[in-house]
Amino acid sequence: MMNIVIREFNKNDIDQMICIWNAIVEEGIAFPHTEQLNFENGLEFFTGQSFTGVAEDTDNNEILGVYILHPNNIGRCGHISNASYGVKQNRRGLHIGEKLVCHCLQKAKELGFTILQFNAVVSTNYGALHLYEKLGFIKLGIIPGGFLMKDGTYQDIIPHYRSL
Repeated sequence: MMNIVIREFNKNDIDQMICIWNAIVEEGIAFPHTEQLNFENGLEFFTGQSFTGVAEDTDNNEILGVYILHPNNIGRCGHISNASYGVKQNRRGLHIGEKLVCHCLQKAKELGFTILQFNAVVSTNYGALHLYEKLGFIKLGIIPGGFLMKDGTYQDIIPHYRSL
């Protein structure tokens, strides 16, 4: 049994966070990023967010997941937030992503955002699509061929939002 807490990241988490993030980037089926993080640019990246959270198994200090939260735009659209979530490959299916998203919804509201929007949910990311529907997100339509998969094919993306 795991004792999972969601908390703000600290510098000691960076190596584990980078492993989770880079594995998802390497998969090439969910994140828009193509470049791998290292300690220096990873620390800068995660510190530069409005909030970066981690899911930690407090029994063994293992980082199981990570999320980043930041404005989706600036100025008159700065009240809309955006987030990305990553769960360690061998820990998927344990509702860690759901814990991350629920924490993120609360944190976004605390930080003064009024909407959480996802710009690029890949149409083949069935786990995320199911979770977002369960949590009350609204689909905004489909952008055909909006995501370049690692294998060179294009998949549709489905933007989502939820009022906070």
